[in-house]
Amino acid sequence: MSTQPAAKPRINSAFKQLMSLHWVMSACYLVLFTSGTSMARLPGELFIRGPLYDFHKSVGVLTMALLTLRILTLLRVWWKKYTKRLPKFTKEWYKNFALHVSLYFFMWLVPVAGFLLTNSYKNNNVKFFGILLPDLFPQDSAMVEVGSSLHFWLAYTFLAFVILHILDKKKVVRANWRRLTNFVGTKFAKPQKVG
Repeated sequence: MSTQPAAKPRINSAFKQLMSLHWVMSACYLVLFTSGTSMARLPGELFIRGPLYDFHKSVGVLTMALLTLRILTLLRVWWKKYTKRLPKFTKEWYKNFALHVSLYFFMWLVPVAGFLLTNSYKNNNVKFFGILLPDLFPQDSAMVEVGSSLHFWLAYTFLAFVILHILDKKKVVRANWRRLTNFVGTKFAKPQKVG
């Protein structure tokens, strides 16, 4: 009796696209968190503050576009997967599903709160890398504080869910970290002197 190695699961192009979007969006959220916390601490009169806000808003709009593409891709993956066979509705499946729904909810809600904040402060205040976008909310000075609080607290709640996601996928995180350090180590290693 011969034992053959278990076949690796086939990864389709939609899944690859989904994972590519995952990592691109992860990088965008890292930029958003670091730029958001940095710009909030800058003095108002500092010349770099305005361009940093514009950059932050542009990356926020980009993540909304990527989120839309990601949801459409996810629905395509789910359709292919679950029309063939329904998932096993285990406790683990429900936990994973709830965490991911929460993540998607915050990925959508945090930028919407950012739009509320910036549109309430001033009309025509959101540009996508220089292209003026229509307002989602009317200018309303009474809503600036509400938008600011919502954007702040939702962003940090989202960050808490991101940390839960990282902890939940710690094996994947470790494997990707090893790949990255090995890649960097081989690409940027100093050549050994011979003799």
